[in-house]
Amino acid sequence: MVANITSVRHDFPILNTRLPNGQPLVYLDSGASAQRPQSVINKISEIYEHYYSNVHRGVHQLGDRVTSEMEASRSRIQAFIGASTPEEIIFTSGTTMSINLIAQTWGRHFLNGGDEIILNEMEHHANFVPWQAIAKERGAVLKFIPLTPDGRLDLEQYQSLLSPKTKLVAVTGMSNVLGTINPVEEMAQRAHEVGALIFVDGAQSVPHQPVHVVDSEIDFLAFSGHKLFGPSGIGVLYGRKKILETLPPFLYGGNMISEVHCDHSSWAQIPARFEAGTPAITEAIALGTAIDYVTELGFDAIQEQEHILSQYALQKLQEVPGLQIYGPQELEHRGAIFSFNIAGAHPEDLATLLDRKGIAVRHGHHCTMPLHQHLKIAASVRASLTFYNTTEEIDALIDALEFARKRLRLA
Repeated sequence: MVANITSVRHDFPILNTRLPNGQPLVYLDSGASAQRPQSVINKISEIYEHYYSNVHRGVHQLGDRVTSEMEASRSRIQAFIGASTPEEIIFTSGTTMSINLIAQTWGRHFLNGGDEIILNEMEHHANFVPWQAIAKERGAVLKFIPLTPDGRLDLEQYQSLLSPKTKLVAVTGMSNVLGTINPVEEMAQRAHEVGALIFVDGAQSVPHQPVHVVDSEIDFLAFSGHKLFGPSGIGVLYGRKKILETLPPFLYGGNMISEVHCDHSSWAQIPARFEAGTPAITEAIALGTAIDYVTELGFDAIQEQEHILSQYALQKLQEVPGLQIYGPQELEHRGAIFSFNIAGAHPEDLATLLDRKGIAVRHGHHCTMPLHQHLKIAASVRASLTFYNTTEEIDALIDALEFARKRLRLA
C-alpha cells in the first residue's frame, strides 16, 4: 500500500476541499481526468511566473531554459515507457490526436484496398472511429475480436482473425468501461508473426501499470497527460523510430520543416516533423513533473493500493441490491474501473443523486457506444479509482447509492 495515504492525499489540494453544497468531495472520476499533485501545479505556476517563452527558436535565456526543460521532459517520458530514444516521443494534444496522427499518416501511406485492421468492441471511440474512417477511405476491412461473457478479448478468435492481410491491430491497454486489462505483449507478438503492427491506446493503462514498449514489442503507444496526474491539452505518441521516419507530416507549418521554397518544401527529422506550430510548452514540461511524481511513488505501491481498493469496491458494490457490474469479476484481469447499473434506475438519475452526496462519478456511454450496444444497455455509471482514493470513500459511495435507491423508491 502507498506508505502514507494521508500524506499522498495532501499532495492533491482539491481532494481536501468541500463542494458548494458543503459536502466533502469524493472524487471517483479519475478515468476521465485525474487530479494534479501540488508539484505539478507549482511547476505550471513557476514556468508562467519566471521563464515562459517559446521553444526551439530564441537564443535568449528564457527560450533556452524552456527548450532545455521541454526536451528534458521528453527524455523522462522516454525512460518512463522504455523507448529507445527521445526522438520516438512526439508531443500531441492528447490520445485522440495521437491516434489520428497515425491513422492519417501511416494509414494513408501504407493501407491499400483489402488490407485488414483488427479492432474490438470495447475500444474508446478515439481508438475506433479514426481507424473506421481511414479504412473506408483506403478500402481496407475492419475485423473485430469477439468479447467473452466476462468482458475479455477472446484470444483464440483473435488468432483466427490474424492473416497476411492484417496490417494493424488497435487495442486498449485497459478498457475505460470494463476495466479489462488486455494482454498487449502477447497480442503484439502474434500480430508481428503475420507482419502486422500494433497500436496501443494507453490512456487508461499507462497511469496505473508499468509499460516497456521495447520489451513488449509495441509499435505505437498513445496516452494523455490529464489522466497521468498532469496538465490537460498535452499527450504523447510513441512510435518506433524506423516506422516514424517513413511517415509524412500530419500538420504543416512552422517547426516541422527543413527547407521551404516557392515550389517545394522538405521536412524536419522526427520528432519535429510531427510537432508543427507552437506546442503546449508549459504542459509538456509539467507532464515531466507528473511523471517524476508517479515514478517516486512507484508502480509497486500504486498497484498495491489500487488492488486493495478494487477488492473492497468489488465486494461492496456486489452487496448493493439490483446492482450489476460490467467486466471481469477476477481482479487479475481488471483495473480499478467499475461501471454498473441498478435495476430500475436511470444512470443519469443515479449520478445526479450521488453528486448531492459529494460523489463525483461519470454516467453515459463513456465514448464506447459499440460496447454498450454489445452489453444491450444505453448507458452506465462509472466509478474510476486511483491510489489517492480510500476505502472510506468507497463506503461513502455505497451510502450514497443507498440514498439514491431510497429517493428512486427502489429500496
